Parts: sequence; structure tokens; C-alpha cells
Amino acid sequence: MKIPKNVLLVMLLTLAVATTVISCKKDKTTDLIGNWLEKPDYRGDARQEAVAFAIGEMGYVGTGYNGDDRLNNFYSYNVNADRWEIVATDSLMTPRTGAVAFTAGGKGYVGTGRDNTKELKDFWEYTPETNTWKRVADCPIGRYSAVAFSINDIGYMGTGYNGSTLLDFYSYDPQTNTWKEIASYPTKVREAVAFVLGNKGYVVTGEKNGVNIDDFFMYDPGTDKWTAMRKVDDVSAESYDDDYTITRQKAVAFTIAGRAYVTTGEKGGTVKDVWEYNPDTDLWVAKTSFEGVARSNAVAFTTASGRGFVATGYNGSSTYFDDLYEFRPVDDFNADD
Repeated sequence: MKIPKNVLLVMLLTLAVATTVISCKKDKTTDLIGNWLEKPDYRGDARQEAVAFAIGEMGYVGTGYNGDDRLNNFYSYNVNADRWEIVATDSLMTPRTGAVAFTAGGKGYVGTGRDNTKELKDFWEYTPETNTWKRVADCPIGRYSAVAFSINDIGYMGTGYNGSTLLDFYSYDPQTNTWKEIASYPTKVREAVAFVLGNKGYVVTGEKNGVNIDDFFMYDPGTDKWTAMRKVDDVSAESYDDDYTITRQKAVAFTIAGRAYVTTGEKGGTVKDVWEYNPDTDLWVAKTSFEGVARSNAVAFTTASGRGFVATGYNGSSTYFDDLYEFRPVDDFNADD
């Protein structure tokens, strides 16, 4: 059958347009900046709902759930030696999930969470020089799925869940071993993430009443006030947020060279897109996606030299992870490393 010239021309033009669209979509994906490096597997059991903190060039990962039991053991990752090492376990520390952790004064602090029957409010201090744990003052109210961070060697902890979603926030001073209530977070939330940039604390993502929320707030310890930042979903009439897909729960956050990164988590399913936050502009840009399997309830930490890592987690299909990845935000993507 002979095709009329005018019909043939239309078909060729349609094919050209379709090819161009596909090519543009592919370019948009592959042109994202950032590269992930697979590092030695976590030495302990694969797990989810663990915690992580960093002291110097050592990252510490522990607690969590391995599919059978809640855990209280920890292992440390030596960045310079590129290997995992065993950390002392204190038998008095209740195995737990959904805890929080932060670093202050060269020591690690781990607390809250839940065991098999209740929410926990105990806190523990880890001293790397002696490889020992010590129980410190309990936080005022037990909870799990909270957030924590530290600024100038003061710890901050709040939000979470204990039968109700919470918004209260507290500071912890290791020098006096005391907790003090500070300004409450502006909205109730659980399963959020927190990070610190420029001596300010930031809390973002999470869920409330079964819905992933788009609120984003910054805490200034000098004024004890929370300030609303731009929301993290496409809610404005401007173009800056047209491609935002940042809302999620059970994600991780870490910082590198004055920028923050949010990745993994759940949003109708596990996700692995990566978003970089610039505090100078209050804007987010997409980076190369996490190169491991999509997951939730992972952990992340940043070392003193500014290297960011993501480890462990769960993908919702009975798979628990014990892998470790490092993110290089300014490197070109390389699928072979």
C-alpha cells in the first residue's frame, strides 16, 4: 500500500517529536549531579529503625530491629580505615527501635524509642576514648519517631509519638546533665528528619494524621524561636517548587559543605530521590538518586571532615539492609563505582 506524501510527512514529524521528548526526559534524569560510592557492609545484623551519630571520623550505627528482635548493639565505621569495628554494648540499655541520637562535646547520646511494651525516655552517653556507655538524665516525656540534633554542644530533641503525635521540644546540657523545655515545634509531626546548618536547626518531612506534611521550620537557639521556611511541595504560584517531590516520612538527612540532603523514605512506597537544600536561598534542587535499593527507616551521618553516609533500612517487602553508601554531591554520576 502506497502512503500519501502528506500522511508520510505527518508520521515522520510525529516520530521526530516523540524521539525528542524521550531524549529530553532521559537527559533530565542523567544530567543530575552527584555520585554514590558503595562502601563496606555494616558489620552487624541488617536492620531498620536504628540510629546513627558521628564523632570525628567515626560513624556509629546501632539499636533497631532485625526482623526478629529489637537490638541495643552498636558498630562504628572508621572512615579513614574504611572498615567497621565492634563497639561495646551496655547490657542495661534496653533494646529499642525509633530512638534518636546526637553528638555533643565529643560524645554520643542515644535515647527515647520503644521496646516491646512502651515508649522509652532514658538517655545514654557514649565516650569513645573508653568505649563505654553511661546512663544520663532521662528526657521529660517518653516517645519514639522523634528528631534530634545538636548546636554548640547542646542537644535538642522533640516531636514524635507516644500514643499521640507530639510537638514539644527540649534541650539537653551535658555539662549539667539537665533537660529544659524550649519553644514547641509549630506543628505536630512524627517520622520527620532534622539537620543543622550555620548553627541553626532544621526539621522537615514527616507525617501527621496519616498524611505526609510539607512544613519546614528552622530553629534559632539564640532566640528560642522557630521560623517557617518555604514549604517542600508544589504549593506556590511560583515556578521554584514545580518539580518538588520532597514530602515523605521515615527518610534520612545529612549535611555536606554547607548544604543539607534528604533522601530515602516513604511516599506511597519506598523512594530514593535526593534533594539538596541551600540555606542561603531557601531552595531545594534534585541530585542523583540514591544508588542503593529504595528504602525507609535507614540512618545517615556526617563526619567531622564533612563526608555524608547512608546505611541500613527496610524496603517494605521483608528485606532488611546492611549496606553503606557515601554521597559525593559535586561528582558526576558513575554507575560503575
